[in-house]
Formats: sequence, structure tokens, C-alpha cells
Amino acid sequence: MQTLHQYRQALNTAEAAKALNRAPQTLRKWACLENGPIRPIRINGRLAWPLDEIARLLNGGK
Repeated sequence: MQTLHQYRQALNTAEAAKALNRAPQTLRKWACLENGPIRPIRINGRLAWPLDEIARLLNGGK
């Protein structure tokens, strides 16, 4: 049986912060100032962080 995570393309801010070992406020600052290594997708006023970009960053990409 497949899990929901196999279908997801993005994480919310809290999940992304945990994956990146950063505070959620750091990711919010990246989004606000548009100066972080990852740019979020805005969905109905909320931030969604693309899984492929998170994986790229964790694998040494910039």
C-alpha cells in the first residue's frame, strides 16, 4: 500500500524546517526576503516547500 508521502510534492513550513534542521521562522524569512536557497510555492496564502528542492539542497546543491 502506498502512503500519502509518495504523492506529495511539497511540505508545509514546519515539516520543511524539520527536514532542513532550521527554525520555521528562518524559512518564513527566506520566503519574505526571497533570499533563501529554496523558494516556496504560495498556495492560498500558505507556503509550500517543494520536495525536489529540499532533496537537492540536502544533497549538496545550492
